[in-house]
Amino acid sequence: MSKQICFKILEDVAQDLSGDKVSFPTFLDITFQVRTALKNPNLTVDQLAQLVGAEPLMSAKIISMSNSVAMNPGGRAVADVKTAINRVGMEAVRTVSFAVAMEQLLKSKNMQNFGDLSKRLWEHTVHVAALCRVLARKFSRTNPDEAMFAGLVHDIGVFYLLSRAANFPELSADKVELHSLLEQWHDNIGHALLAALGQPEAVLKAVQEHETERALSEIRTLPEVLFVANKMANTVCAWRDPQFGTSVDTSALTALFDTETLQGLLEESDEEVASLKSALHG
Repeated sequence: MSKQICFKILEDVAQDLSGDKVSFPTFLDITFQVRTALKNPNLTVDQLAQLVGAEPLMSAKIISMSNSVAMNPGGRAVADVKTAINRVGMEAVRTVSFAVAMEQLLKSKNMQNFGDLSKRLWEHTVHVAALCRVLARKFSRTNPDEAMFAGLVHDIGVFYLLSRAANFPELSADKVELHSLLEQWHDNIGHALLAALGQPEAVLKAVQEHETERALSEIRTLPEVLFVANKMANTVCAWRDPQFGTSVDTSALTALFDTETLQGLLEESDEEVASLKSALHG
């Protein structure tokens, strides 16, 4: 029966995301508003600050991010939304809107059956986002803010599938089948959802390929940044439960870093990762 439910979910998702008029999940309402606003080439910081200011959680996260180590190396704190947006840039508002949406989804009542998985997924998500920014700045010419956004949404397909699975108690109880659904389909569904939301092609490619194995000798492009960040995060906080699914193979990291270098990189970036994680959580 669980397999039939999985097929039903995938069929419904495919129908939702293939039409001219996409029915977006309610948890993405705030991101849809921000996306629409950011499409306006004449949008001013004042107008964006007014939109953000109407959502207390978004306001708090934007201010928190602007005061993070990554965004505020000089240590000068700001306390208002407009100044915060001026510091972090409009790209960060898009990132935070998705952070708010995904965190609120995982905290919703109908997601209670996925408590442990939700915690692991959110921890992994914000860790990848922070590591993407660190790796983009250190090793590639990729825009660090775009890299952070790609990291934040790289597993949005898991969030989306969980929101659908929550309507089927039998599937919620079948952890093996649930993990199989999430593992096999989250990257393609995440790509389709972000495409429907009009996200940039570079982000779409990175999300769709973030678990496609490849051999790397350096980190240059956004897909490579996300691929490596995801691998690194999986060494310390994976969302998968190996009891019900397969663990992520992190051996590709050995071609890029020896054990000492990898550990040193993780430790060196700890403060920035912790700061950005705190901002996205806060």
